[in-house]
Amino acid sequence: MNSVQILGNLTRDPQIRATKTGRAVASFSVAVNRTYVSPSGEQKEITDFINVVAWGNTAEAVGNQLKKGSRVFVEGRY
Repeated sequence: MNSVQILGNLTRDPQIRATKTGRAVASFSVAVNRTYVSPSGEQKEITDFINVVAWGNTAEAVGNQLKKGSRVFVEGRY
């Protein structure tokens, strides 16, 4: 399946726009921190930046409720 779950923080305020038919679209980026152990045994942290697009009512909710730095859980398909 193409299912994905992301937990992280918004890197900037969501950008809200509308399609020609009037459907809302929200674009935002989520920063996800993860840790790993290097071959030398040292624990390191890396940040991944994941672009997300929300449609319809979800896009409107994103635009009204979220801002830069908000902690979010995103579930969808990749």
